[in-house]
Amino acid sequence: MRIIVNGSNGRMGREVVKMLLDGVRGCTLAAAVDINPPAAESYPTFSSLEKVNVDADCLVDFSHHSAALAVANFAVSSGLPAVIATTGQTEEELSYIKKAAESVPVFFSANMSLGVALLAELARLTAKTMPDADIEIIETHHNRKLDAPSGTALLLANEIKKVREDADFVYGRSGQQKRNEGEIGIHAVRMGNIVGIHEIRVGTDTQTITLKHEAHSRALFAEGALAAAVFLQDKPCGIYNMSDMVKS
Repeated sequence: MRIIVNGSNGRMGREVVKMLLDGVRGCTLAAAVDINPPAAESYPTFSSLEKVNVDADCLVDFSHHSAALAVANFAVSSGLPAVIATTGQTEEELSYIKKAAESVPVFFSANMSLGVALLAELARLTAKTMPDADIEIIETHHNRKLDAPSGTALLLANEIKKVREDADFVYGRSGQQKRNEGEIGIHAVRMGNIVGIHEIRVGTDTQTITLKHEAHSRALFAEGALAAAVFLQDKPCGIYNMSDMVKS
């Protein structure tokens, strides 16, 4: 399976390229795309998707959410399934992704970890089983991360909201106001070189359940992206995510 990697010089892009060169999951690197592509590589490199002229089976995007339109246009024009692994999209950028999914299969997830997908399932089940419990989400990432809260924290919150439809999200806390019934607190911590920690605390007056996922290496997200690329093969048009893959 031949894969084009967009954002190949970023931290995650480099991880995906390395795995492809090692033939992980039987996949190979068709081309690497980045604004500043490396010179004299043993594989085709391009400075933009518009310049790509190689055959491939899937596009994996680890660039930046602002590239949503270019990624969507390329996927549709080339007829390639797309794995979009960026976060922080605006409503307009999300509309490009949704439009592309009408023509090609698109895998779009705020987190490419299978472990996080399982965490989301457990969070939803716990919230359903304990309907009166207070719920707080705490996410911790490295000090260079731009978006807060993380896309994964929002993914977890939205999964919980499926069984807490009236819940309101509260981002951080300050001032002098008691916790409102049914709200879901979401907190962002930024420090050091932490890859990613997501913790969900579900508590009542008598007990607390803590669900936690910790990423030890960014390689796990690259693994997930390649698993998603393989998953998309032969899928009809539409938007897929980690939950779909876990349940398949």
